Amino acid sequence: MTITQILQHYWRHDQFRPLQQEIIESVMQGQDTLALLPTGGGKSICYQVPAMAKEGICLVISPLIALMKDQVDNLKAKGIDAIAIVSGMGKREVDIALDNCIYGPVKFLYLSPERLQSDLVRERIKYMKVSLIAVDEAHCISQWGYDFRPPYLHIADLRQLLPKTPVLALTATATTEVKADIQEKLLFKATNVFQLSFERKNISYLVQYEENKLRKMLDIVRGVKGTGIIYVRSRKETTEMAKFLTAYGFEADYYHAGLTADLRSAKQEQWKANSTRIIVATNAFGMGIDKPDVRFVIHKDLPESLEAYYQEAGRAGRDEQKAFAVLLFNQADQQKQEKKFELSFPTLEEIKQTYHYLANYYQLAYGAGEGLSFDLDLAEFCSRFKQDALKTLNALKFLEQAEYLSFNESVFLPSRFRFEVYNEELYNFQIQNPAWDPFIKTLLRSYGGAFDNFVRIREFDVSKRTNLNVQQVIDALQQLHDFGVLNYQRQTDKPQVTYLKPRQTSEHLLIDKRYMDQRKAVYQKKMEAIIAYAQHKQCRSQQLLAYFGELNAPKCGVCDICLQEKRQQGAGQLQEMIVDDILQLLNSGPADLEHLVNTIKQGQKAERLTAIRQLLDSGRIKTNGEKYYL
Repeated sequence: MTITQILQHYWRHDQFRPLQQEIIESVMQGQDTLALLPTGGGKSICYQVPAMAKEGICLVISPLIALMKDQVDNLKAKGIDAIAIVSGMGKREVDIALDNCIYGPVKFLYLSPERLQSDLVRERIKYMKVSLIAVDEAHCISQWGYDFRPPYLHIADLRQLLPKTPVLALTATATTEVKADIQEKLLFKATNVFQLSFERKNISYLVQYEENKLRKMLDIVRGVKGTGIIYVRSRKETTEMAKFLTAYGFEADYYHAGLTADLRSAKQEQWKANSTRIIVATNAFGMGIDKPDVRFVIHKDLPESLEAYYQEAGRAGRDEQKAFAVLLFNQADQQKQEKKFELSFPTLEEIKQTYHYLANYYQLAYGAGEGLSFDLDLAEFCSRFKQDALKTLNALKFLEQAEYLSFNESVFLPSRFRFEVYNEELYNFQIQNPAWDPFIKTLLRSYGGAFDNFVRIREFDVSKRTNLNVQQVIDALQQLHDFGVLNYQRQTDKPQVTYLKPRQTSEHLLIDKRYMDQRKAVYQKKMEAIIAYAQHKQCRSQQLLAYFGELNAPKCGVCDICLQEKRQQGAGQLQEMIVDDILQLLNSGPADLEHLVNTIKQGQKAERLTAIRQLLDSGRIKTNGEKYYL
């Protein structure tokens, strides 16, 4: 099939969106390609279509585990075989998934960048027929980017394993510096960039200087019809703000990464279906959500960078209809940003202390832990060791950069199981343990393929089919796991720490101070850029486009600065017309104030009085106390 036929057959689209076809053709010709498409521009099509047109498997590296899961589900729904390997999966589970990629019909293997550091994964990739390496959120590979992730640097190792396989790097936002860095770090054979303009003509970017942000927020949601997103900085604020809006009669709900996956999914679906009008969320919300009719996005606080702001604001108006991106700002915001900046850079001693506390938390001996993954309850950890949560998170990121461990802030893995015995052994177990027979038969009837692969299991569904409650189902699966009959991996939805090296002593824990200083300089530059965006009296769209390297862009005409300029120009023209009317009227002879004000047709009364005062001050008209004359 041609690429257009593939698009029609699997995606039911008759034509590609702007630039998609050119990107796909570049990939089909075997060229390394960097594609910059704005949020909602259809990045996934750019690697999925050529991968379907080529023989072999496509490796997709992505840091967004929830998005990987969605992509795998979407591909499977189209009849395309896809697998995701993420942190938290057991060695046996990974082993089986990789076997399916080598010997089975799998077309897409989704990997978190941390997984590429595994010798097992790298060794098995050698035996795969890889047609394409797709790197999603490619800005994460650049230390100049707003979301640098050190494990991304290991993607280049794949180029040694697969020297003839082209790389497609995809991102929604990148500065000129970051674009060059992505191509360099991914060892592009030649510069090759496809980029749509970052301009979003239908979005009105507004910065509102407000001390009372809640009152302003109510004004906006009353004034703009349709659905919207309100971004806040903390999980606690999401619930408080949703309650506040509900109290004023708006259909509002909250969303953050601390909710269970099922609850997050339910809230998301209700909002997408317009049952919920406003979703109040942390920045965990929105990745990969394709809702075209979002009419407004409000940021209650300053985001961390202009890249983050552009992506989040860009979730408005994907249907190309009029939409609003509103940033609420006051001087206290700048102080908060500067305070956060200080907390984002722990000292070397604080980083070593966090590493030491973490090993104690997991009861790891020196020299132990390599390859092990653990759930991390950050609140409990910080409470037990009296640590600041933000400093701890950033200490973990520096430990990750030094490759002592990897840290995923939000990992959702559904419950899954696989039979560890063959049919005959399982049958014998059922004969010898008749009490287990109905339960095992339910599993066999409900979940095909569980002898070969790990399959997802919903304990709630099993409970309905067996008349057991959910806890009894979990206990039964755990007992069968303990008997060695099956391997049961229970759902997890917590951040995870994976030790890449055995636990080190303090003197052997080496952290690069130069790198820390470099990150600090990048962070400061980004902080200053977002503050400047809020404070400068220049067209908001021009400021954003200039930041991303699009210089000399035209004014948008619809942001708060452009609208203010239009109002001022209009006011100046109005004043001139009022002055002309006064002079014409007095040309016929003197007139009293009441007659003057009531006879002029232009403007409001206050504007007419202002014009009369200006003419008096300039000496163009005079008064004897009763009448005005030339």
